[in-house]
Amino acid sequence: MLIRKDRLFTPGPTPLLPQAQAALASPALHHRTPGFREILDKLRENLKYFYGTSNDVIFFASSGTGAMEASITNFFSPGERILVATAGKFGERWLQLGKAFGLTVEKVEAPYGQTVPLSKIQEALEKFEDIRGIFFQATESSTAVRFDTEGIANLRRRIRPDALMIVDAITGLGTTELDIDGWGLDLVIGGSQKALMVPPGLSFISVSEKAWERSKTAKLPRYYFDLQKEREALQKHDTAYTPATSLLVGLTAALDYIRELGRDNLIRNAQVLAECTRQAMEALGLKMFAEVPADALTAVSAPANISSNDIIKKMKESFSAVVANGQGSMKGKIFRIAHLGYYDFTDMIGVIGALEIVLSSLGHNCQLGSGVRAAQTRYMELTAVEPAAAVR
Repeated sequence: MLIRKDRLFTPGPTPLLPQAQAALASPALHHRTPGFREILDKLRENLKYFYGTSNDVIFFASSGTGAMEASITNFFSPGERILVATAGKFGERWLQLGKAFGLTVEKVEAPYGQTVPLSKIQEALEKFEDIRGIFFQATESSTAVRFDTEGIANLRRRIRPDALMIVDAITGLGTTELDIDGWGLDLVIGGSQKALMVPPGLSFISVSEKAWERSKTAKLPRYYFDLQKEREALQKHDTAYTPATSLLVGLTAALDYIRELGRDNLIRNAQVLAECTRQAMEALGLKMFAEVPADALTAVSAPANISSNDIIKKMKESFSAVVANGQGSMKGKIFRIAHLGYYDFTDMIGVIGALEIVLSSLGHNCQLGSGVRAAQTRYMELTAVEPAAAVR
């Protein structure tokens, strides 16, 4: 048997940043000490940098779904009407959360692989004058579709300026241009296991001043996920409850790295890898699943005669490479390759080369090396690498 390294190519969890991994192994800290309070203060500022916002960013020990729940319970009252734009599994989670907390939920949707047209969102905003919030994904990771966040923000500003804008950017942050303050995004949700390059277990939510004002009259019950309570604690250099101290120490290291690299460069890294991967898939005769593709990940339709289940299985067995299957009704039909966080071009070349071998072994007619070559060519174009003159 040859040496094989375990490699994650899933859109969460993603590979850990080595500096963060080392920090996670440091001795435990008590959370009510001056040393840990210094970490909290630094985290507050660096999270704002990562988000690209002047708004407060609150964090919890939870998955991203915890922050999604908090974005409902802290800002809405029973029976209030909200609009959910959904085109995948995580848009459907907004629907489930809204109904679970007794809100009146209006839905505009698009089939998996498509994005919700602005015209449908405009029609709903004009129809329902009492909409109090607009919920959607910046990038829908179940289908690798990108929503037009700026376009939706413009509609809100023009038609329903009093409604809150709530964006699930769990895979959008660090991969997608999001002008939170300029576009007026009131609540923006993130998670630690994505572009932040640390393990699952932390969720984040940036909160605009408009949203803080709304929270004063919100009537839904809340206790642990109480954003105002956490805001007040952070202002005192503390947390309301016991935080995930080791994860926060790892996050500190990751945010230091992002500061050094540059937030814009982190986003561009995902964009370049996504574009190179899309070129490679086309060269292999494969079709993109998403009509408006996100840069956090690439969703690819499996060849007509091959199940993505077999592709996923063989990638793991042959190369210890973990590629994401489709979710729900898309399982067996698509596979998804991630680009967010601690991936570089060599990682992408490796997974593309392995995929070529797997596809060929499963009977797909493709020329070995064609995908790698297409990715290489596109990389040189995007990064202005000039090919050397041929050696004779």
